[in-house]
Amino acid sequence: MKTHWFAPHTAYTMAKYGMSMCTLGHAGEFKKYGIGVNSLWPRTAIATAAMQMIPGVDIKLCRKPEILSDAAYLILTSPGSTTGNFFIDDELLASHGVTDLEKYSVTPGTKNFIPDFFVD
Repeated sequence: MKTHWFAPHTAYTMAKYGMSMCTLGHAGEFKKYGIGVNSLWPRTAIATAAMQMIPGVDIKLCRKPEILSDAAYLILTSPGSTTGNFFIDDELLASHGVTDLEKYSVTPGTKNFIPDFFVD
């Protein structure tokens, strides 16, 4: 826990930490039933309606939501029981051979995306 995660957006940070605790708790609780519980985090800001409501956010420097749906598909279709993980979208895609992420750019050619709040 570090101040820089909480200071500018305490409520949002608390929600993310709560989600993380639920992931770990539910993963442990439901493992005996063969139910996997994982979290999926974006590496960059995602162009959503919520982001458009934040003053000063340049949506052109975001990725499309499809990066998360494609990553979630890989989690949901993975063989065996994977549980208790915190996946990051681009790392998960790369581990499955998807390294060209250009199709997920709101603006083709973007290199300096807005980073997600919680991924160093």
